[in-house]
Amino acid sequence: MKGLRHVAGRLLLAVAAVPVACGAARAAGPDAAATLPAPPAPPRVDRARLDYGLQARALAPGVWVVEGSNADFSPANGCNIINTGFIATDDGVLVINTGPSRRYGEQLRALAERTAGRPVRGVLQLNLHPDYFLGNQAFAEVPRWATPATRAGVAREAAAYEDNLYRLCGDWMKGTQALAPDRDLPLPADGRWVVGGRVLHLQVLAGHTDSDLVLTDVASGVVFAGGLVFVDRVPTTPHARLREWQESLDRLQALPARVLVPSHGTVLVGRDGEAPAGAPGIAQTRAYLRWLDESFTRLAEEGASADEVLRARVPVAFRSWAAWDTEYVRNVTHLYPAYELRALRPAAPRR
Repeated sequence: MKGLRHVAGRLLLAVAAVPVACGAARAAGPDAAATLPAPPAPPRVDRARLDYGLQARALAPGVWVVEGSNADFSPANGCNIINTGFIATDDGVLVINTGPSRRYGEQLRALAERTAGRPVRGVLQLNLHPDYFLGNQAFAEVPRWATPATRAGVAREAAAYEDNLYRLCGDWMKGTQALAPDRDLPLPADGRWVVGGRVLHLQVLAGHTDSDLVLTDVASGVVFAGGLVFVDRVPTTPHARLREWQESLDRLQALPARVLVPSHGTVLVGRDGEAPAGAPGIAQTRAYLRWLDESFTRLAEEGASADEVLRARVPVAFRSWAAWDTEYVRNVTHLYPAYELRALRPAAPRR
């Protein structure tokens, strides 16, 4: 179970279920196709050649997403379950997250430079989970930015991440060694970060991990929300603080996003490309986190064991989400012991 704990840390909580329509077409409405092309087919993974089949999808001029499988880690998908991306600037390409392996990073870099027509300038890592940075070897000579808390988390967890992903992903991980982010991200008070003439806005939130970075491309309104939002997938929780995460979702919903890129699941587009985008995915994630918090609190107060929690009734909608069978077990493993301890703690005496 210890290995699963570390892996789940990265898995980024497959977004909670609530009967809300998600997916780019449903979230955006029938006119959205004129604003954003339909998503490509899922990556065409070639296991024999260890080819991830990565595809770049344009979200706005100079902004692309590379969508992973909305699933759990497996050799069948090369353990590629994350949405990465890249942004073209006058100084070169800024890559957002580098994927689960050295091979992924190499293929992502080739795709980014081919698509944008310029070299990579640097890498930005949005949180500490493994598929956000285990492709860093392909970017060894360029700046690799992260927040101080994320850098500390990588230093603490990297060895366990390597072990777990080698076990889960097999040959896809050949030659992969963790290469940490090498510099602190500049965090001006107003959140404004100018890279090669491109104005970006940075916001550090928390709850999914200790440091959940949200990046907005100001010109296009594309928001990379990282691990805070999951669409049609169970959220991962190895470093989660559920109530703080829900507060971060409130702040995220206030952003003027025209397009919102979650860590896992379909990119969400505002109707006709206008803000706000992302509401269905944010609502799903919020509903799931609220349900976990309330149900774990109640079951712990009733004295239920973890095994009884796993057998308890669950809203039907949640069971339809990607990675339910594995992630919910991890949710219970990660979180329920703290609820049990809280329920056993003696009440403070009345004065």
